[in-house]
Amino acid sequence: METVRRICLSRIKFIGDVVLTTPVIRSVREHFPEAHIAYLGEREAVTLLQNNPDLDEILSFDFSRPVVLEQPRVIFELRAKKFDVFVDFFCNPRTALLARTSGARVRIGKEVPGRGKLYTHRILDDGKPKSAIAFHYQYVEPLGVKPRSWQTKIFLKEEELREARNYLKWQDIDPSRPMIGLHPGATWPAKMWPWEKFADLADRIRAKLGMQVVVTQGPRDFDVIKNISGRVAGNVFFLPVVPLRQLAAILSLMEVYVANDNGTMHIGVAVGTPTIGIFGPGEENIWFPYPGSSDRGTQAHIALRKDVACHPCHLDFCNRTGREYMECMNLLSVDEVLQTIQSRLHLRRQ
Repeated sequence: METVRRICLSRIKFIGDVVLTTPVIRSVREHFPEAHIAYLGEREAVTLLQNNPDLDEILSFDFSRPVVLEQPRVIFELRAKKFDVFVDFFCNPRTALLARTSGARVRIGKEVPGRGKLYTHRILDDGKPKSAIAFHYQYVEPLGVKPRSWQTKIFLKEEELREARNYLKWQDIDPSRPMIGLHPGATWPAKMWPWEKFADLADRIRAKLGMQVVVTQGPRDFDVIKNISGRVAGNVFFLPVVPLRQLAAILSLMEVYVANDNGTMHIGVAVGTPTIGIFGPGEENIWFPYPGSSDRGTQAHIALRKDVACHPCHLDFCNRTGREYMECMNLLSVDEVLQTIQSRLHLRRQ
């Protein structure tokens, strides 16, 4: 391949997926130490890439604006940047068009009937099971990039951590005391451990571990948060929705973070907090591709899932009825999650 001076990497959507590309970013930088490397993604998600030393520039696509205005703006910006390479990790019709109109002479994306021709290098899936990180690595193989990094990473400044501590104080939370974080929401109902169990878990943490319980939430979690707040017996802290980088800084101060399969789970891992991911319809070997280590000790991250006959269903809404409804989630007990938290605390103290 000819000399590569300017590279644009793009995972246009989804918080967790953007975080899962950070090892690939690192390997691309190691392979092209002198190149100008940019990243294009959804406006809020790519804030998590700020301060990443392996990136020179972050470009955003603002989906809150009318597409007829935002898409031409992004195309014009891409063409002005004169990229040599455009790597499309998402490969939907919009991003394929962005790749084609970017002006990059090398365009890498998935072989899909119709839009695959918009790329110069098309990636064919071999059908073998692979983690989300390994999946993304396929798209930089044509550049000669080898997988050298597997750890996700969000880079926080000390100022952000200081502001996070001050914000917690403003919420009547003592950041100097141990905190366990819980995230009971998820994008789809089938991925949600019952809110009653989250409420019971919060009470058990306070009663048995004597630690502060901090519940985080997303913009669609109003109902589940209302239900939990009305059930818990103890003094549990419920944070409002906060910007993603502020959330990342807050999570970095936690002893352990327990979350359903969603983007915040990946944020917890990427800031080095021992993270417990609760899985139901999804495949943890794909979407929890963490070797079990973090800045705080070995085997810090773990996925919990119960085997059921219908797994993996990949459904957004459970289609089973009666006692089998949400069986994969209902089988996971509060005791098991509490014991897993305790085991992470033991690792934390090593």
